[in-house]
Amino acid sequence: MAAPAQPKKIVAPTVSQINAEFVTQLACKYWAPHIKKKSPFDIKVIEEIYEKEIVKSRFAIRKIMLLEFSQYLENYLWMNYSPEVSSKAYLMSICCMVNEKFRENVPAWETFKKKPDHFPFFFKCILKAALAETDGEFSLHEQTVLLLFLDHCFNSLEVDLIRSQVQQLISLPMWMGLQPARLELELKKTPKLRKFWNLIKKNDEKMDPEAREQAYQERRFLSQLIQKFISVLKSIPLSEPVTMDKVHYCERFIELMIDLEALLPTRRWFNTILDDSHLLVHCYLSSLVHREGDGHLFSQLLDMLKFYTGFEINDQTGNALTENEMTTIHYDRITSLQRAAFAHFPELYDFALSNVAEVDARDSLVKFFGPLSSNTLHQVASYLCLLPTLPKNEDTTFEKEFLLELLVSRHERRISQIQQLNQMPLYPTEKIIWDENIVPTEYYSGEGCLALPKLNLQFLTLHDYLLRNFNLFRLESTYEIRQDIEDSVSRMKPWQSEYGGVVFGGWARMAQPIVAFTVVEVAKPNIGENWPTRVRADVTINLNVRDHIKDEWEGLRKHDVCFLITVRPTKPYGTKFDRRRPFIEQVGLVYVRGCEIQGMLDDKGRVIEDGPEPRPNLRGESRTFRVFLDPNQYQQDMTNTIQNGAEDVYDTFNVIMRRKPKENNFKAVLETIRNLMNTDCVVPDWLHDIILGYGDPSSAHYSKMPNQIATLDFNDTFLSIEHLKASFPGHNVKVTVNDPALQIPPFRITFPVRSGKGKKRKDADSEEEDTEEAKTLIVEPHVIPNRGPYPYNQPKRNTIQFTHTQIEAIRAGMQPGLTMVVGPPGTGKTDVAVQIISNIYHNFPEQRTLIVTHSNQALNQLFEKIMALDIDERHLLRLGHGEEELETEKDFSRYGRVNYVLARRIELLEEVKRLQKSLGVPGDASYTCETAGYFFLYQVMSRWEEYISRVKNTGSTSPDAAEVATFFPFHEYFANAPQPIFKGRSYEEDMEIAEGCFRHIKKIFTQLEEFRASELLRSGLDRSKYLLVKEAKIIAMTCTHAALKRHDLVKLGFKYDNILMEEAAQILEIETFIPLLLQNPQDGFSRLKRWIMIGDHHQLPPVIKNMAFQKYSNMEQSLFTRFVRVGVPTVDLDAQGRARASLCNLYNWRYKNLGNLPHVQLLPEFSTANAGLLYDFQLINVEDFQGVGESEPNPYFYQNLGEAEYVVALFMYMCLLGYPADKISILTTYNGQKHLIRDIINRRCGNNPLIGRPNKVTTVDRFQGQQNDYILLSLVRTRAVGHLRDVRRLVVAMSRARLGLYIFARVSLFQNCFELTPAFSQLTARPLHLHIIPTEPFPTSRKNGERPPHEVQVIKNMPQMANFVYNMYMHVIQTTHRYHQTFLQLPPAMVEEGEEVQNQETEMEAEEETTAAQANLIPSPTEASVSQETPASQPECSSQTKTASSETEDVSALCDAAPAAEPVSAAAAEDAASVPAETK
Repeated sequence: MAAPAQPKKIVAPTVSQINAEFVTQLACKYWAPHIKKKSPFDIKVIEEIYEKEIVKSRFAIRKIMLLEFSQYLENYLWMNYSPEVSSKAYLMSICCMVNEKFRENVPAWETFKKKPDHFPFFFKCILKAALAETDGEFSLHEQTVLLLFLDHCFNSLEVDLIRSQVQQLISLPMWMGLQPARLELELKKTPKLRKFWNLIKKNDEKMDPEAREQAYQERRFLSQLIQKFISVLKSIPLSEPVTMDKVHYCERFIELMIDLEALLPTRRWFNTILDDSHLLVHCYLSSLVHREGDGHLFSQLLDMLKFYTGFEINDQTGNALTENEMTTIHYDRITSLQRAAFAHFPELYDFALSNVAEVDARDSLVKFFGPLSSNTLHQVASYLCLLPTLPKNEDTTFEKEFLLELLVSRHERRISQIQQLNQMPLYPTEKIIWDENIVPTEYYSGEGCLALPKLNLQFLTLHDYLLRNFNLFRLESTYEIRQDIEDSVSRMKPWQSEYGGVVFGGWARMAQPIVAFTVVEVAKPNIGENWPTRVRADVTINLNVRDHIKDEWEGLRKHDVCFLITVRPTKPYGTKFDRRRPFIEQVGLVYVRGCEIQGMLDDKGRVIEDGPEPRPNLRGESRTFRVFLDPNQYQQDMTNTIQNGAEDVYDTFNVIMRRKPKENNFKAVLETIRNLMNTDCVVPDWLHDIILGYGDPSSAHYSKMPNQIATLDFNDTFLSIEHLKASFPGHNVKVTVNDPALQIPPFRITFPVRSGKGKKRKDADSEEEDTEEAKTLIVEPHVIPNRGPYPYNQPKRNTIQFTHTQIEAIRAGMQPGLTMVVGPPGTGKTDVAVQIISNIYHNFPEQRTLIVTHSNQALNQLFEKIMALDIDERHLLRLGHGEEELETEKDFSRYGRVNYVLARRIELLEEVKRLQKSLGVPGDASYTCETAGYFFLYQVMSRWEEYISRVKNTGSTSPDAAEVATFFPFHEYFANAPQPIFKGRSYEEDMEIAEGCFRHIKKIFTQLEEFRASELLRSGLDRSKYLLVKEAKIIAMTCTHAALKRHDLVKLGFKYDNILMEEAAQILEIETFIPLLLQNPQDGFSRLKRWIMIGDHHQLPPVIKNMAFQKYSNMEQSLFTRFVRVGVPTVDLDAQGRARASLCNLYNWRYKNLGNLPHVQLLPEFSTANAGLLYDFQLINVEDFQGVGESEPNPYFYQNLGEAEYVVALFMYMCLLGYPADKISILTTYNGQKHLIRDIINRRCGNNPLIGRPNKVTTVDRFQGQQNDYILLSLVRTRAVGHLRDVRRLVVAMSRARLGLYIFARVSLFQNCFELTPAFSQLTARPLHLHIIPTEPFPTSRKNGERPPHEVQVIKNMPQMANFVYNMYMHVIQTTHRYHQTFLQLPPAMVEEGEEVQNQETEMEAEEETTAAQANLIPSPTEASVSQETPASQPECSSQTKTASSETEDVSALCDAAPAAEPVSAAAAEDAASVPAETK
């Protein structure tokens, strides 16, 4: 297998290069945003830039990046565009800029939306240019750029401006491009279309000739483009050299065709045009397909296009076609061919009279049609309306090969898509893992196209939706597998031994050499399948490794995935492994196959089952694992071995590799998606179209749902009637009681429910009445029935005063339908979620709610808040492994709940025993739940009924309050409640207390009745299943757990009515979709009633490690983000309570009306200044340190030593002023910098008790969802903005701090970035040098924004700050030292003690001398900043220190830990770089 060529990484230009560029000089003259006096517009500038910079460099990305970054499109090109100045260079420049914006993944159409007037003219020019002759004005390379631009237009149909232009190209009138016979056939198939067609013709006749000609041009555009492409394709020879421009043009064209076919609005009429052009036949017969290297990607794209042209969908209606309907279409095609053959071609009688199954295979069709002449084949095709009729006595112009392929490919039997999917192996093999077109390396630049599906706004059918996600999920996990294989195998250093075998010169934690491998079982196939039901094998390895690694191998659990690898190295022993060269040829990798662990074998060869029993101790180092192989893969390999004589793959394996369990769940998720595609996945009707991206996006909003609920109990949502009125501004609130004393929560609210269809109004008055009625809310306060006399009987109450938008979100969440809540940072998303859950729980006690989040941390936060509300904990259940991290005493996992039920059962039976004793009833009523039930029925109920009959008001006499207490039968039982139970003030009050007492007793027996199942079910597993299916009302899990366990949950009969998703914008599209289908449909319908998604699409999307899937396939788009793009209504929370108002301004421009909660202005912590610092936020400019800005020891592993040192110096300064270290977090945008900062902290201050460590040192991406009081942020880059250009990352970075944000960056780079302008314009308005107040200790009483009474010091650069902190630290040490000398006087004591103390003193003096010597040893910061390397003598911060509080503290230890002011050397940075990179 040929090793793929390593793609080159695009090197971003440095700031100095940018400044020196010709483009930059022009920008500064004509369009740079920071230049005040700009020169007037000059068309020659555009011509010159295009010719000199773009064409001359052959469209080099680096040049185009510079232009786009300089805001060329926004401030020059489009601003000055008009038909008068339009030219080729102008058009091409705009297209290049738009394409670059799409490549960079930044919004591209905003500029056009602001000035849309000339866009239609511009678009028509593009269409004209795309059809121009290639040897004319526009070169093929330029036309490839135009194709890419058109592709972006077709994929941006949600933008009104684009849609209005594109629609004219893809609507029904485009059928003018069909040949007349085919058009007639299509109109005959759908009679309704003929009416429309006649209407179009009538309208055309009314148009003036020029407009009609223009319209005809647009309608025929795609047909003509296809013809142009075919001519380019045919010009490519089979073996002679070919320009890559032609190949790239063909690839981009096929990509455009795939994108048109994969969207219903573009496909609806275009699919017929494509079919009529026979594009696929031309492509499959072309020379390009058969060219070995150049045609590989083209062939893959062609297969994708073929898949979509034959997709199982009705193009006109958009309905998915079933297996039967597809078979019917196939049979109709064959029989129409047979009829034509029978009527007109005697030589095809045999074919015409055969049955369909006999003739629809490719071989049969070739056998029947192969012998016919070209003319006869043309006539057959013209009878089927595939080609124009052949005139008499004329020969066909088509080649026989084309005509034969046309007929055969159209009529051959196709394997159904689901069958193909079921036969596909789930594990990737070496052919896929290292195919650059399918799984590109991390160096993907976004230049070329790839053979990958795209996730855009719309999908053809649910099958298409699942299939695209299936393929992308499979390939993304393949990319991670590739990284793991390359890492493990290269660590093992496979070399060729002297005798030609394999010898391993290294070792790997995650991989072991295989000692023996045997296939032990190949089970028979199921009926109708040709692959075995099960294939099992035994793998033996020798675990001669460290104990903890041995434990990891022995700890492999059932269903863990491993990989079996064959390496045949050709390099001799001792050859060095070079990471920069292709991996495969270096290690000689031949095969990779996946397998799934069944278990380890014991001494007797039996599988050791997972379970509570301890595992047997096995002797020796040899271990054998029983594994399941993929049956589909096994069958393919065996077929290949038998038919082609290939070697048996399964005899060759010599390495087994395991992976980290957290990253290794891909197979289970793929199986889940495949199972979904094999079942009729019933999505609720009200969601179906929205998920596919069609129809009215607001159709699932509660206001449009037919089953809207009029009256809702808001329980404890409102704190008072004033809070309720403020929560519905613009509404008229009518309270059912007038007495203000009774207007207390909880409230029931009746809303005016509008019916879906409006009635026509006759007069304006009734319309006014209607709007008045629509604004009126009827509020009914109600009293929660007394629950009993004990303090714990009182319900827990919500204490949060929700804002009116939060109330709207809660109201929407309680109503049926789809609710989407956009929650900016700090707006109380979790509080809203918890209140919705609580309200649903109380309003609909019979319904069950599923909570899904992205991370365990978010789930735990939700759970901790749910427990603070009035929800019975027996109804809560938490699935997955994250429950261990819950910071509560209680265990909400399955088995934790089982234990809770058993313990609670015993407690309740004890209560029954006490009740029985208090009533003086003999026997053992508290033996089981069953006996307790009988006791309640016969003893408790009878007494209660008798009591009620005595005290209830009979109507004749006024009731006596004393009787309520006198006749009460349970006095003795409630003797341990706060006394007196009955107040004796009124009959009603005492009667309510008596009923409350009975409710308390009744609840005991209700719970026991529910717990009765745990007496009947004996095993923990059965009990946990019962709890999951029957008892739990609120079930929580992560999206990953849902994807992994769907099969088990459906099998159990799991049911739920509502789904609430937190962090919805961080969840992969497919992982959001799977939780909708964790239950079987009831009578063909889904029982799902509500779907609440809470997230923030302006923050970071799901993590996709491979840039190609992230950018090209748009895999990072969450379902939440897609719904927002489609236009689904959202509730946008608009008041934040996390950060100072000034900090909030740095990111609130990204949201709709995001303001602050009142406490942000009022609380002292927000109004007080940050001690020792002049500003609450500052951008600090960091220039090159020792001539170096950013560095890159490994690809994409960016570091910046100057910034790292500066950040740590500021952290140390803050700690020395008295800031608690755990209130400060250090964030950065790259992993390389994270490792470098951690390294510096370890060296400078990590173990120093005066300073300590920050709360966290991590990346911005990892810190999403978390916060801290003070954030120090390093932006690292000095050459190109990098991925901070993604505004979502900027929003996360700016919104993590509550009180102080200090950003270290190269200002000249970031201030020019168009996307970051709103934030950076505020940051650069303040001084760019750090302003500190060293004499102001923490905490301070100075108000934020006040001028300080102390002196302000300006720090110009990092060495100055390092020097300052060093001196400050030494000053603190000396002060501490003097303090010790003053207070550690000799105590009056006995002689022996005195001697002892004297000895201590002598020791201390000696140590003080050492301290002074060490202080002199520490290099002064000015020297340090000059020196390049760390001197060996420099004391590092790992010195052991004693606690600062100890009286006999060893001060010299603190000096040992002195923060050496010299920055960490480049070697240390390299060390940090050797840490494996996580995702950026």
